[in-house]
Amino acid sequence: MSIRRIGAGSGGDGGRPPVRAAARNARIAGLPVAFAGRQAAGVGKRMLGRSAEEVNRDIQMRTAQHIFEVLGELKGCATKLGQLLSIYELALPTEIASPYRTALAQLQDSVPTMLPGTVHEAMAAGMGENWRWHFSEFDDRRAAAASIGQVHRAVWRDGRQVAVKVMYPGAHAAVLADLEQLRRISVLATVFAPGADVPAVTEAICTCVAEELDYAAEAEHQRAFAEAYADDPDFVVPQVITQRGDVIVTEWLTGTPVSRIIESGAPEERSRVGMLIFRFLLSTWSRTGLLYCDPHPGNFRILPDGRLGVVDFGACTPWPPPGFEQLVGDVMDAAFNGGIPELDAAIRRHGFVRPGRSYDVAALAEGLDAVGEPLTVPTFRLTTAWLRGHVRSVLAPRLSNVHRQLDMPAYFTPFARCFLTALGVVCQLETEGPIRAEFARWSPELAAVFERYDARHAQPTDLAVVRHLRALPTDRRASIVG
Repeated sequence: MSIRRIGAGSGGDGGRPPVRAAARNARIAGLPVAFAGRQAAGVGKRMLGRSAEEVNRDIQMRTAQHIFEVLGELKGCATKLGQLLSIYELALPTEIASPYRTALAQLQDSVPTMLPGTVHEAMAAGMGENWRWHFSEFDDRRAAAASIGQVHRAVWRDGRQVAVKVMYPGAHAAVLADLEQLRRISVLATVFAPGADVPAVTEAICTCVAEELDYAAEAEHQRAFAEAYADDPDFVVPQVITQRGDVIVTEWLTGTPVSRIIESGAPEERSRVGMLIFRFLLSTWSRTGLLYCDPHPGNFRILPDGRLGVVDFGACTPWPPPGFEQLVGDVMDAAFNGGIPELDAAIRRHGFVRPGRSYDVAALAEGLDAVGEPLTVPTFRLTTAWLRGHVRSVLAPRLSNVHRQLDMPAYFTPFARCFLTALGVVCQLETEGPIRAEFARWSPELAAVFERYDARHAQPTDLAVVRHLRALPTDRRASIVG
């Protein structure tokens, strides 16, 4: 057996993430203190004549910048949380977005590299002192980074090329400490969504991230996907060879990273890959009973035969929860085929507005009309510019922004994570194709909604709820709130 060794890197910790509680806690704990200071300063600015919206926007921008800076200094789940915040960068004006983009790039590159001694220590802890017996070759050089570990290329004892995913020593403690701090600073999220049940959504996020520490569960998820997609003409999921402790060994996939397709792929190939990503994500829960929650470009490869290879199944959750199909059918049917009263009833029935709270349902209807455009036409082209416009609308710090008046049921959090991340990827690919047909293929509820919509409109243009809204007198439109 050959073991390839690399030279020592910087630092004396062997590439472990920083887990000293005092330093980590001090950095994160400083966030709400600074937030409170900005709020106090905002009161003074309003007294000096600045508008509430202007002050609110300033607080939001400064808070977001501070969050990115602190996350960039931490490890554990901080990198993962920073990746989840990347959608926020799309909402910023170009001149402001640049430092955020730089901070996000640094987050992606900030994961430490474990040195050979630490890798061997982690392998022994997971697979036993005789772990080398299982491999005929093992490359000490990191082949890929993960948020709480890294991947090495090796050859299994029977000759198969394999990927060995090993968690950083101390990652469990680091992530759990970060999550506890996240719970404490979750009040910061009210600057972006003051109408939301922030503690419940925060707990849902913490649950999702903590579950990624469980490599036994991840291996079971991957086995389920590999079985469901075996011999599929479009997708490849590598088989799990073994999982022991904080080590997972799977078949190696050779292919082109989707990030490279985004950078230099031909338009036809970019669209084909984007449609494959849509198809995979929309088909997962009907084929596996699980939702794949982490569809960022690093988890997809294009194999030489054109199929989409998928890796990293740590972020999966049983899906759908009770009532989800009814939610999709009710809200979408109200938007596509109903009116303002039907939309308001559906939004309230499914928990997107707190009981007794008023909100501008007319503004929500017009927003749904814009976002739903890809589902009203046979073929649509998604772009980053299209997404940026809608994200800016949703996250705009105006006090009158309807999205700041809404809530999100906690159980919806994994789906929102999956959908927003995937939307960012397919828009970067500038995907053009039959998006509506793909949604209808995997959702009987949506297919029925589209059929009713088409039956009423030979040439679909906008949603029925917006046509209803525009037909109302101006004074009636202005008074439509819950």
